[in-house]
Amino acid sequence: MSTAAPLPARVLALLNALRPAPQAVNARERLRVVLGAGIGLLLAGLLSRSVMPAMLPWLVAPLGASAVLVFGVPASPLAQPWAVVGGNTVSALVGIACMKLLPLAPLPTAAIAVALAIGLMFLLRCLHPPGGAASLLMVLTATHDWSFALEPVALNSVLLVLAGMAYNTATGRRYPHAQLAPTPSQGAQLAPPRFGDAELDAVLARYNQVLDVPRDDLAELLHEAELLSYRNRLRGLRCADIMSAPVITVEFGTPLAEAWALLQQHRIKALPVVDRVRRIVGIVTRADFIRTAAGEQREGLAGRLQTLLKASPTTHSAKPEVVGQIMSRQVRVASADRPIAELVPLFSATGHHHIPIVGEQARLVGILTQSDLVKALSTHD
Repeated sequence: MSTAAPLPARVLALLNALRPAPQAVNARERLRVVLGAGIGLLLAGLLSRSVMPAMLPWLVAPLGASAVLVFGVPASPLAQPWAVVGGNTVSALVGIACMKLLPLAPLPTAAIAVALAIGLMFLLRCLHPPGGAASLLMVLTATHDWSFALEPVALNSVLLVLAGMAYNTATGRRYPHAQLAPTPSQGAQLAPPRFGDAELDAVLARYNQVLDVPRDDLAELLHEAELLSYRNRLRGLRCADIMSAPVITVEFGTPLAEAWALLQQHRIKALPVVDRVRRIVGIVTRADFIRTAAGEQREGLAGRLQTLLKASPTTHSAKPEVVGQIMSRQVRVASADRPIAELVPLFSATGHHHIPIVGEQARLVGILTQSDLVKALSTHD
């Protein structure tokens, strides 16, 4: 049976939980946010004053909170234009409606107004925290005029968003920040991916809370952290340390049937093509065979492949006969002394499955595959 922690330890744990987390932004970014919020509110107020009747306030208080989001976290789903304009305006309308229709004291009316505003913002996909303040403001100021939701609330919000678009773009921040839907991962991965779109969506569904980070940014940050972890774990390793050697190779004139047999026998996906001094002249893969055999049609592929591999009895043939006729001539290679960490992006983003490794005088000395990287990662934790 487990025992509860002593009271002092629980108090200390509570105090630690209340401690504010450090902010991972530098002084330059903080200054950018401060200036942006000030400029944005100033412009919104001046422009609102120039078009609104004199008896109306130039700015409503919730706009200050909106400015924090628009300029401080412009990528947040809560700070996007529709969230700002829709959230503030809809919430103001809810507050006015509650003030006009509910025969209650101000306190319960305020509570109901804010709750209904949050529910409606969820429904309209414009959740914006200052919207709750906009609804509350309508009740506390006993506002009954429907037009107040348009002037100044909606007008202020639109002007602030326009200022945010101009300022954030000018200072290198994307705004609006499109809330992208999941897209299939592009390119091959360094190893079987630790998570994909389906896993991320499942975790977010289980988390079941509003996340103040765009989904695409979250996925990108997690993948970058994973990639950095790979690089750190592979630091100090060179290609020569983990490459596969010796390498099974073929030459330009190797018959297709012989090359295909080597691929099958050794259960590999590619064969470097070398000259007589083992310099790379190309690479032939299973995909090269399949593509050449299939041509424009996929029907009867097995039969077409057998026909391709069968040597022609005549001295002249209309079909390829040797490796050099189907190989890829553009081959990315790496030197034996190159750090493994530099090759991680090639495997994770560009679709490479194997990279020939060359030594002195550009001669082939090994080959680096995804399996070699996976093995290195598992043995260098």
